[in-house]
Amino acid sequence: MLKNLRLFLKGMAMGAADVVPGVSGGTIAFITGIYEELIGSISAIDKESFSLLFKGQIGKLWAKINGNFLLVLFAGIFTSIFSLASVFTYLLEYYEIFTWSFFFGLVSASVWMVGKTIEKWNALGIVAFLIGSVVAYFITEMNAVNGIDAPWYLVLSGALAVCAMILPGISGSFILLLLGAYSTVLEAVANRDITTIALVGIGAISGLLLFSKGLKFIFERYYNTTIALLSGFLLGSLNKLWPWKEPLETFIKHEGTPKEEVVTLSVQNLPPESDWLMALLFALIGSFTVLGIEYAGRKLK
Repeated sequence: MLKNLRLFLKGMAMGAADVVPGVSGGTIAFITGIYEELIGSISAIDKESFSLLFKGQIGKLWAKINGNFLLVLFAGIFTSIFSLASVFTYLLEYYEIFTWSFFFGLVSASVWMVGKTIEKWNALGIVAFLIGSVVAYFITEMNAVNGIDAPWYLVLSGALAVCAMILPGISGSFILLLLGAYSTVLEAVANRDITTIALVGIGAISGLLLFSKGLKFIFERYYNTTIALLSGFLLGSLNKLWPWKEPLETFIKHEGTPKEEVVTLSVQNLPPESDWLMALLFALIGSFTVLGIEYAGRKLK
């Protein structure tokens, strides 16, 4: 029971992270020590699994896909997404700098946390780390596009977002933001728009099943190099999490429709003197949160 409660809380932390553009649920999975089990469990859903389902061999299917783990974890994730979507919308609107500062500190500490799991650094690992950093940085520098509400686009957005979502350092929410679908999805979650949620969900499930198999293959054969690459993703993503931003570009999304809204992109800026001390405090809280989770994980093991 206690094990399931801890797993549920980890799922809630992943869901909370996935709501915020710039923070990855994969990062939370990594620092809480469930990342590899998550990838392995998802990638176990294959043709054999569907065969067991159609034959009615539910017990064998449940054991094969590590069903208890996935059920409890995703229950936590969805509980968090549906309950915290409006909370984070409020925090980012009224306490933007302090919210981003917290996540900046959290991910900064995660770079060290993930990197220290590499057994031995070599030239290939260093190159992978640099590549990951550069790729994540340029993703965070990309401009958003005008949103499209077509069903095929929502399915595609869900598939691309979930692939990023399970990569530490690359935020699925930020991918949705780049694709112009973030506010559409957030609004759908807040308003319980089942059609939109279902379309994005179909894409997410499809992308998750396909992407997890490739990721598991790479993990099994190139563990250190993969961890180095993911550490680089975390470092590069800090560009998006810098707390102080100022308007850079504004465009109208869904122009001429009832969903029309003004979207403002941001650019990094230097901190106002009145904010940096409190922002530093929240960044330290974020960092110590990660260190505390890691310490508690070691003690529990």
